[in-house]
Amino acid sequence: MDSKLKRLCIVSALAVISVAVFLVILMNQEKPNTLNTALLAQSQEAEAPRDVNQIGDDLSAFLKDDTFFDVDEDSFMGMALDDSNRLSLMVTSVEKDLRVQIVGQDGKPVSGKSFYIDVEELGEYKDLDKDGIIYIGDIASGDYHVSLNPMVGYKVPNNSTKIYVKDKVEYVPIDDISLLIKTEAEIDAEAEDTGVKDALEDADKTEIKKLQAGSKNTQAGIDVSKWQGEIDWDKVKNAGIQFAIIRAGYRGSSTGSLVVDPYFEANIRGAINAGLDVGVYFFTQAINEIEAVEEASMVLQLVNDYQLTYPIYIDTEGAGGNGRADGLDVDTRTLVCEAFCRTVENAGYTAGVYASRNWLNNNLHTEKLDNYVIWLAEYRSVPLYKGYYEMWQYTSKGKVDGIEGRVDLNISYIKE
Repeated sequence: MDSKLKRLCIVSALAVISVAVFLVILMNQEKPNTLNTALLAQSQEAEAPRDVNQIGDDLSAFLKDDTFFDVDEDSFMGMALDDSNRLSLMVTSVEKDLRVQIVGQDGKPVSGKSFYIDVEELGEYKDLDKDGIIYIGDIASGDYHVSLNPMVGYKVPNNSTKIYVKDKVEYVPIDDISLLIKTEAEIDAEAEDTGVKDALEDADKTEIKKLQAGSKNTQAGIDVSKWQGEIDWDKVKNAGIQFAIIRAGYRGSSTGSLVVDPYFEANIRGAINAGLDVGVYFFTQAINEIEAVEEASMVLQLVNDYQLTYPIYIDTEGAGGNGRADGLDVDTRTLVCEAFCRTVENAGYTAGVYASRNWLNNNLHTEKLDNYVIWLAEYRSVPLYKGYYEMWQYTSKGKVDGIEGRVDLNISYIKE
């Protein structure tokens, strides 16, 4: 609402009040008798000069003064009329940490400013990268009080925000995760979306490239992302595809940003509308359990409005050797997968892990992942992987009507 409209509203309100007051006085005024008339004359003689803003007996004369509602934008009234620069704090904790987000009226972090916060028990911290988010890690559990220091041009909260820092990860979705989710328009997608299919290095000449039809105990499926572009899902359905696993997003391999796949919404809606069963996957570059909980929280928010019939998978492929998580040790990478899956299951969904045969054998403690659905990627006619798996991605070079170019083909083994 602009200032002229605000002033018009105020003028209208005051006019209504003035009319109401005048009517009340009129209704309660008694018709003066002779004595009252005399007393009234005496009182009028002794009456003090009228206020300069009152013209004659017109109680609403101030409304005719063009300068009466002039407001200094730096004055208290000016501040009250304009809340566009009012800030608030959103503070969360996953495990022995604090994430403080300085958000504006639109609920998004305010970037481009070097905000300072004061944590009563710890000291002062600065938003060094000016993204509206300040992260404080490796602190003791307990109660903390966070306040935002004054910033020229902004209205900051008067009171501090109290937050309890958790001692251990609870594997529950983060409520305000939406503030961390970015689109590809906000990042350098070419530098961030760099996942590499590890199964390609293990492929042999027996790789099956033709679609394997579903049977009594199996279903034929595909997995897709932005790389497939626009998809005609009715043609896909008619080609014999029964399910689709759709990429919800990825964590940037360089900055670690949480990014939604630009085709996620179109793909999941298209697949469901065509009558396919659906699941989703997320390409991880988490380097610890906290980040894994963030990734799971993002996916859970994205799928909230859809009915899934297949699991939510964490994709643990590498990012070409230069990804922020490519160098994780086996213990840490396994903990990342567990944290993701436990968070997903605590939200009421089925969780799974996607990886190639070599990745499962060398980069994960698969015995600790037995409670989750394993989605194996191995491009040969008969998999060599000795562990248990419920879905098999047997090629990345498939062709399906309704999709231009190549697509991954899968078989899901349905439990009787």
